[in-house]
Amino acid sequence: MEDKRMPDHYYAMLEELQAIDFVLVELTLYLDTHPLDNGALEQYNQFAQQRMHLAHQFEREFGPLKSYGQSFSAYPWQWIDTPWPWQV
Repeated sequence: MEDKRMPDHYYAMLEELQAIDFVLVELTLYLDTHPLDNGALEQYNQFAQQRMHLAHQFEREFGPLKSYGQSFSAYPWQWIDTPWPWQV
């Protein structure tokens, strides 16, 4: 497993995913106590869709974000490639 320097947009995409994840966590917590707030629900769905699109784009270019069947892998098996998302 060779540790290699990833291109700058790798880090930019990961940072954007982390920012979207933060927004989704906050909206989830808010919606747990305000389930009838349609505006917040619309925001949640919009960010969830944005995250799915960005995660798919990231995985196509750099490999899986998650293991155990939560992400697909190209051939050869990509999960052993470093750095893993949590290492950057």
